[in-house]
Amino acid sequence: MPRRPLTVAPDSAAAVAAQLDALEAELEVTAEFPPDVLAEAQESAASPQLPERDLTDLPFVTIDPPGARDLDQAMHLERAGDGYRVYYAIADVGSFVRPGGLVDAEAHRRGQTLYGPSRRIPLHPPVLSEDAASLLADQERPALVWQVDLSPTGEGRGAEVFRARVRSRAQHDYASVQAAVDAGTADPVFALLQEIGELRQRYERVRGGVSLPLPDQEIVADDGRLRVEYRTNLPVEGWNEQISLLVGMAAAHLMLYAQVGLLRTLPPAEPRAVSRLHRTADALGIAWPAEMAYPEFVRTLDPDSPRDVAMLDACTSLLRGAGYVAFVDAVPDQPEHAAIASEYAHATAPLRRLADRYVGETCLAICAGTPVPAWVRDALDGLPATMQASERLAHRYEREVVDLVEAGMLAGRVGEDFDAVVVEADAKQPMRGTAMILDPAVEAAVSSEHDLPVGTRVRVRLTEADVDARRVRFSLV
Repeated sequence: MPRRPLTVAPDSAAAVAAQLDALEAELEVTAEFPPDVLAEAQESAASPQLPERDLTDLPFVTIDPPGARDLDQAMHLERAGDGYRVYYAIADVGSFVRPGGLVDAEAHRRGQTLYGPSRRIPLHPPVLSEDAASLLADQERPALVWQVDLSPTGEGRGAEVFRARVRSRAQHDYASVQAAVDAGTADPVFALLQEIGELRQRYERVRGGVSLPLPDQEIVADDGRLRVEYRTNLPVEGWNEQISLLVGMAAAHLMLYAQVGLLRTLPPAEPRAVSRLHRTADALGIAWPAEMAYPEFVRTLDPDSPRDVAMLDACTSLLRGAGYVAFVDAVPDQPEHAAIASEYAHATAPLRRLADRYVGETCLAICAGTPVPAWVRDALDGLPATMQASERLAHRYEREVVDLVEAGMLAGRVGEDFDAVVVEADAKQPMRGTAMILDPAVEAAVSSEHDLPVGTRVRVRLTEADVDARRVRFSLV
């Protein structure tokens, strides 16, 4: 499908910027930190607690979006006997944030970093998240280092985590790494990342795990101008994700063994929900044999096919209901994350997500054979509610920001016709739904005088593009 972006019209840029400010005021979020929080952060940044264990001889590297400075993870991969050894260094936020302190309290209030166009609303003050605690290249940093051994087929053989000093050798971005891999000129660590990543992806299929390859909308800021693009992940992003999932599963298994911790969970899909998806596939004319499991069916779908995009959009219904569960001296009744097909914990992004710091500290104690710190145990019960609230806020912020930028892109074009795919129709009002505009990269409400033809390529007319209301609407031609 065409994916040529369109930038925000110059005469709409000021209105878009004003509405971004208005949205943040409405949601009561800000990139600014209170002066006393900043002062505490600056004090801890000036005197980091460096662990005695020294792993600065290992050539860790990072892979992140271009220009990123809040670097949570660095990796080093090597062969070990007939298998592999993964070293995954995670930013040691606990070395900088005092439990019960001002930075800690502010992080609990925020929950996670929010991302907007050309700006972010960070979980921690930038002096920590983008400097002292970040795993920036050529800087000695404290880290939680996960050491995970894998079999020749990529299955876990054992895992532990400990504090150590690390030094990343280089900061890479996904596109450059992928280009080097494709050209056969990549650093050997990335060839090994591909090898391990593909083994883990095969193991994911064996487990019954699944991910949806839906094109994502991404806001891009370029020389002060904003645009929205459809974007699909590069293969290297999938391989890198497998390393993060590997550590998240290892963390979950440690915590379940010790009967204390915080899991990320997703309940299994109810049979009637899967049956509903079968009916959707039938209505779209997509073959789904009765003997084919849902994860395998998803892997047959092509994100460049209009019908398949509509089917993938419908499949997101099985991913709703994800949450967190805390436990102390017991094991949760439902500990699994159904999409991953394993127990799983958020453990690899403590600069950007509050829960990960607590998971890391819990696993450190388990591996050291010491009691989980009281400040960690005491906070566990409240963390699921804190994280769920921050996720709701993040989803609303990100959705409204996209709506706003879309309205700015299309301002002045009301009445024009566009190619689109209807990806969803309302169950109660099938004349209303959602369309994915092919060019520019817009997803918006669409209506018709008749039932919407889901999964069909259509022509739609722009009927509204209101920056102040953060709203875009189309109707079938």
